[in-house]
Amino acid sequence: MNPVPEAKTDSRRSMTLPGNWPFEPKRAPFFYGWVIWLVSTLGFLMSVPGQTMGMAVFTDPFIEAFGLTRTQLSVAYFFGTVGSALFLTRAGRLYDRVGARSMVVGASVLLAIMLLFICGIDVFAASLSSAAGVALGVMSFPLVMLGYFGVRFAGQGVLTSASRNALMPWFERSRGLVTGVRGVFVSLGFSLAPLPLALLISSFGWRGALLLLALILLAFAAFALLLLRDSPLSCGLAADGDDLADDSGAHSIQRMADKPSATLLEARRSPVFWIYSLGMAVWALFGTAVTYHIVSIFTEAGRDASEAFAYFFPNSLVAVTVNLTASWLADRSPLKPFLLGMISAFLCGTWGLMNLEADWGYWLMVVGFGAGGGLWGMLSNLAFVRHFGLLHLGEISGLNTSVTVFASAIGPLLFSLGKDLGGSYDVAALICVVGLVILLMVAMVVRDKAGLSKL
Repeated sequence: MNPVPEAKTDSRRSMTLPGNWPFEPKRAPFFYGWVIWLVSTLGFLMSVPGQTMGMAVFTDPFIEAFGLTRTQLSVAYFFGTVGSALFLTRAGRLYDRVGARSMVVGASVLLAIMLLFICGIDVFAASLSSAAGVALGVMSFPLVMLGYFGVRFAGQGVLTSASRNALMPWFERSRGLVTGVRGVFVSLGFSLAPLPLALLISSFGWRGALLLLALILLAFAAFALLLLRDSPLSCGLAADGDDLADDSGAHSIQRMADKPSATLLEARRSPVFWIYSLGMAVWALFGTAVTYHIVSIFTEAGRDASEAFAYFFPNSLVAVTVNLTASWLADRSPLKPFLLGMISAFLCGTWGLMNLEADWGYWLMVVGFGAGGGLWGMLSNLAFVRHFGLLHLGEISGLNTSVTVFASAIGPLLFSLGKDLGGSYDVAALICVVGLVILLMVAMVVRDKAGLSKL
């Protein structure tokens, strides 16, 4: 029997919680990676209050409660989102130091705290405005911006990224398929989330809904603290359920040890990192912009609001199907064809958006953005761990998340300015087409000159 090779370690990772506390995962009658899969999936879903589709449901109640106009609230959301993006690389560095378990728990608690903070904004602002003799909106605006910063940083940023990365060490041979199955549940959860959130607001008011969400997040934090583990090695296991006592376990660890492991500086110098990051940022820009302006976009094309909301169902079906299929294929294929396919799909979706008044334009938008979003989901899971390894995955993916979150902030603003200045959303869409064509041409020729991996 071959000796078990030592896996690469990081001397900075000295603050991780013990892998066998409060119980030993290796005593489970099944591979414990599936428990990590469950917690990882729930972590994504728990981030909904920090995602655009989660906060958007509270827009009208916030406008009324905080004394702000819709534009003022949108500006606060923009600056809160951009501000959160500036700190996500540092959060990723902390992830590499303390591990997935601490970060998922900490982000869940922080998101709950920020929801509680938002619950009191109207009360704080009313007291301050009364004392200062100014309008309610003057005092509530900076508080709302701070609240948006907190939920975007903790929810869309840290909790999402940490939940994604938590699963990576547990599966190696079937990583694509496993993350693809997770993506199905996450996509469906995100698509359906606005409905239960609206029901909560209807039943308990906006403040009661936020309080309930905060309690759910605190319960999830306790759940994650008990069940989540940083890596299979931390609790005497090997990836994919291999047995450490025989050759399969040794080979599993050897495969992980042999994987390239780049530092953040090396990743930043690699064109591979930037071509994937920018490709993913495009969908963050489009996805947020289309979601934010969906009714207005469809109205401009001569379609009503019911058609606008109905668009998301076939779009989600395409995204889920493509995500699962691409994730299965990616376990045995290079990623570059999927990257090129994603950018090409976004081009098709944008062309459909610009011709939305025609039925073929509608379905081109559905299929293009749906397929592109599905490929985005697969690449966001696999691109950085495959090209740059696990050792510094937190800060590398943190930098990518910063780019993505920043793009999600400017998307709605870009489309609004295009509408105001050019009289149509086609102006912003045409700018995006030019950017996508350039990105596609660069992606066709870029190579990993650092030699960290092969496209």
